[in-house]
Amino acid sequence: MLHIKLLQVGKTFQPFVQEGITEFEKRLKHYCTLETITISDVKNAANLTHEQVKKQESIIILKHVTNTDTLLLLDERGIQYTSVELANYFNKQINAGVKKITVVIGGAFGFDESVYARANGLISLSKLTFSHQMVRLFLVEQIYRAFTIIKGEKYHHQ
Repeated sequence: MLHIKLLQVGKTFQPFVQEGITEFEKRLKHYCTLETITISDVKNAANLTHEQVKKQESIIILKHVTNTDTLLLLDERGIQYTSVELANYFNKQINAGVKKITVVIGGAFGFDESVYARANGLISLSKLTFSHQMVRLFLVEQIYRAFTIIKGEKYHHQ
């Protein structure tokens, strides 16, 4: 079974968002192992440059990534998949024997170059800008949707 690790910077504060995430986490148990790790916001970030914040976040992010992880970053410059294309991506990874995919939702200023250097790919959920809170819900729902597509279930309509 594929293990998906979701790394996210900062806590989810909005209860309605967390309720949605929890619902899709429950549904995903039938298809994969989903692990969510929340990285605390950088302390005293207001007194640091954007580059310093990204550097501190990168150190923590990379501590949670092993050499064998397939690392995907949510990034505005990433590939925009349709839901079917994302399902095909996951299915190809499964068929290739990939055991763990780590997906990272970075902080407000993006990623440090060290994280980009380690990444296996960049994905974008949309050309629109969403709050980091909402992205978490959208991502987990799309992962669930991808697995229902792979299994040929009726959640996704074409």
